[in-house]
Amino acid sequence: MTKRIKKQFWLSPEDAAELKRKAQVCGLTETVAIRILIRGFIPREQPDAKFYEVMRELSAICNNINQLAAKANALGFIDAPLLREEALHWARFQADVESHFLRPVKSNLKWN
Repeated sequence: MTKRIKKQFWLSPEDAAELKRKAQVCGLTETVAIRILIRGFIPREQPDAKFYEVMRELSAICNNINQLAAKANALGFIDAPLLREEALHWARFQADVESHFLRPVKSNLKWN
């Protein structure tokens, strides 16, 4: 953004508290939550710690498989294409999990 425009508006105490609560549930600032809503998306709740633990584990698995594929290809004694395919499969799985749990969902509101 090269130019920023300040907007001010008033909320009731209940609305302000609800905006704050919902932004915290999503792990966002109130400003970011409003921007996401304006763009026609519905923010998702922030996943719990278990989700991030699983994502780190999946990332480590993908990294290990990729390293094995490189070594196997260099030494020439393991089916490297099959191993690479498995690494890509895990990477796709990780991306799918991220999109399912983290990315905002497009809203179907008519005023989009």
